[in-house]
Amino acid sequence: MGLTDPFVLRHRTVPSRVVFGPLVTNLGHNRSFSPRHTAFYQARAAGGAGIIVTETISVDATDWPYERAPLAGEGTGLGALAMACQAHGSLVLASLGHCGAQGSSAYHQQVLLAPSRVPEVNTHDIPLEMDQRQIDALVASFASAARWAVAEGCDGVEVNAGQHSLLRQFCSPLTNQRSDTYGQDRLKLLTDVLRAVRAEVGEAIVTLRFSADELAPWAGITPEQAPGVLRALEADLDAVTVVRGSIYSEAKTTPDMHEPEGFNLEATTAIAPVAKERSWALIGQGSITSVATAASWLEAEVVDAVEMTRALLAEPELVTLVRRGDGAQVRPCTRCNQRCQVRDLRNPIVSCTVNPEAGHELEDEVLRPRPAPPGSGVEVTVVGAGPAGLEAARQLALGGHQVVVREAGASTGGAMRAATQAPGRAGFEVFLAWAEAECRRLGVRMHLSDHVEPKAVTGHQLWAVGGHDRLLELAEGNDGSVEVRSALEVLGGPPMVGTVLLVDPVGGPIGVSVAELLAPTCAVHLVSPDMVAASQLSLTGDLVGANQRLAGAGVQLLLHAELVRIAAGVCTVADRYTGVRTELAADLVVDAGHRLPAELADDLLTCGDAVAPRSLYEAILEARRTAAQLMARIGAER
Repeated sequence: MGLTDPFVLRHRTVPSRVVFGPLVTNLGHNRSFSPRHTAFYQARAAGGAGIIVTETISVDATDWPYERAPLAGEGTGLGALAMACQAHGSLVLASLGHCGAQGSSAYHQQVLLAPSRVPEVNTHDIPLEMDQRQIDALVASFASAARWAVAEGCDGVEVNAGQHSLLRQFCSPLTNQRSDTYGQDRLKLLTDVLRAVRAEVGEAIVTLRFSADELAPWAGITPEQAPGVLRALEADLDAVTVVRGSIYSEAKTTPDMHEPEGFNLEATTAIAPVAKERSWALIGQGSITSVATAASWLEAEVVDAVEMTRALLAEPELVTLVRRGDGAQVRPCTRCNQRCQVRDLRNPIVSCTVNPEAGHELEDEVLRPRPAPPGSGVEVTVVGAGPAGLEAARQLALGGHQVVVREAGASTGGAMRAATQAPGRAGFEVFLAWAEAECRRLGVRMHLSDHVEPKAVTGHQLWAVGGHDRLLELAEGNDGSVEVRSALEVLGGPPMVGTVLLVDPVGGPIGVSVAELLAPTCAVHLVSPDMVAASQLSLTGDLVGANQRLAGAGVQLLLHAELVRIAAGVCTVADRYTGVRTELAADLVVDAGHRLPAELADDLLTCGDAVAPRSLYEAILEARRTAAQLMARIGAER
């Protein structure tokens, strides 16, 4: 079976075997689905997704996990969403759930519900142990939510017993420590819910999202136990999606590029016989972000369909491109998690690092290239071939212009090329290769090792030359007795040995990357002003993982501290709160601090790090906006 082949799910034909899963978007209007939701999902349906599963809908008001989480029965936006996606042939399933103890009390200001009084791991909140009245109300809420979703036009529902799920909490010995019927039979609530849902929706589709590995083998559901658990589940289901995660492993549900693609293959394969026995379609999930990985799962006939949520976020037209034989043009997901993780204190809406149009389909027209009329293209020079320069060149070429890229370095990629050398950053290398290949496919002419000054460039031009390293300034001076290098110099340089003091005032991925790269051959001491190392990685879900890797590699942490002096080969580090000093003889100091922007004339069109060194997302976003600005200027002149 192939990625673009149709299949049948409860007498309905699914046009492809690619599923867009229940991604948190925060696109809602209050607690209802919005026009932004409709445009967001419609783009994935138009691109060929066989099934669209909505953002998980809270089945009742006792669940309010984040500000704009959809609530069953609120508004009519779900119907508009379903109709828009079905117009392209996609089936639409409403994801139904209740976060229970993994929710938030910040919005409804009520106690959190749970099977037992087990403190929530992250917030340490003590939930309320549900009584029979509350359990009965929950079952009724799932039933009424399912009835509402189908009445709104959805083809069916997905019941969430995966991550952030009260139903999973009842199924798991980790969180269900009851002595009553629901403790003696931990599947009882899930069974009751599924039966109630089926009774309400009739012949509509009912699927189950199920955590087959809670990553807590001391008490949780394990991959070895999962087949037996599902075999004991008495329910009329049409499909099961196999996921992993629990209260102890939230970040493991959608990990970043440090973990391999397809991590759920073993657990999914173990469940395949049960699915076959019960005539359930089996949907694979687990960082399936490349066409090759998805195809391998389907060709092995392990699953009937694959969930490619982050891949479709990066490339909405994935299925269409594969169907017409242009799979190489699929924009790759880097699995960086920098813009698709929504549950954080910034309360952002969903987007994508390499596709900033995602989540903004209605709000920023300049993010979408508009081809120029035939014969209206002109020659344009883009100076710099980092991510911003490549994206600007691609957009200009899509707009019908003849683009020349002039890059001072011997290769494309800019600063990001060095960053790809660190462990666990291969996803960025894949993206850079795609960006360069797309530029060449579109006829962009690349001139490498071609350093130019602004006065030497004439005609229409756009500057994306990146930033430059800063001078490390210390409060008590630096006598030059210890060599200082920037993080990018180290990442792009040869292997090293010796004692290294790594100064990381940012707390982002660069400092951790340098530490991981050097740790096998160097004694690395990481200095951070924060209370924990790599504090900004909490936004991507890698904070715990990064600190575990640093500890495992033997990296020594000097926290809430700063480097204040280098003298006679000794580095002095001061605690920011106590003033206590630590002296360390070092062979090298690595500065992982902020870089500085390029110094260019104000009248030049610039984007990316040349304006202010930031992340890949800003580089791509500004490249599109600046390219659109240049094309508008060209059009006005003509």
